[in-house]
Order: sequence, then C-alpha cells, then structure tokens
Amino acid sequence: MIEAPWNAHVYRNRHGRGTRTPMFGTRLPRYRTRSGMFDDMVAAQIRRLNGAWPQLIKPVQFAVEDVPPSQPAPWEPEPNLNSQYFPAGHGTPARVVLYRMPIQTMARDRMDMQLIIRDELVGRIADLYGRRPEEIDPDWGL
Repeated sequence: MIEAPWNAHVYRNRHGRGTRTPMFGTRLPRYRTRSGMFDDMVAAQIRRLNGAWPQLIKPVQFAVEDVPPSQPAPWEPEPNLNSQYFPAGHGTPARVVLYRMPIQTMARDRMDMQLIIRDELVGRIADLYGRRPEEIDPDWGL
C-alpha cells in the first residue's frame, strides 16, 4: 500500500532528491522575526538599566504586547500608545508594558527603534518612581 507523502515520517523536497530542510540556517539573521528582534532590543535595554539602577529595575515587571488596548484607562487624560506603566498595589508588582507595533511604525531603522525603546523605558520608569528621566538615563531624549 502506498502512503500519502504528508503521512510519511520523512518528507522529501519538492524535487524528490533529499529531505526538507530550512531554507536558511537558524543562526542567520533572516531566521529571526521582527517581534523576536524587538524583544531582544527591549531585553538589552533592561539589562543596561539594571546595571546602572538595580534597586529600581529589580522590582518592576516588563512586558511587550503587540498593540495597546482599545479602551484606554479612564484616569488617563492623554493615553500613550507606545507604552504604559502600572504602579504596584495589592500584592502585584509594578509593571511597564511596551507596545511593539506603534514603536515599529514610528522607527525608520534599527538604531531609531533602539532609541525609541530606550526613551520609552526610561520615561515610564521615571514616571513610576516620580523622578525626571534625565536622572535615570542622562542620554534620555537625545
């Protein structure tokens, strides 16, 4: 009995000469997605800030979401579409959330995106602790 190709354990490539493999290696830059690169940039900025301010960064949870919620919080007079912070309360730690799609839309290239991520993180941490952003990162806004 002949078995259907999709039920076979070893797939062949479309010419029938060999097994299917990825078109590019997993270590090559093309393999990484835009969202994965964005997450790596956010993690790098958090590590950098943690090296300078471990007492401020350690108790804060950081998250990345694709888009901001459609209903802004009622206490926000002017909602920020790039990021948001939530103060700690009732057993939940303070949180900073970055929204990937609006930031990627604003950025022209990778360097610009890194600067936007840095400014958003520093701005939200400064708002969270009631400090000026220049105190947290002297290069903020440059």
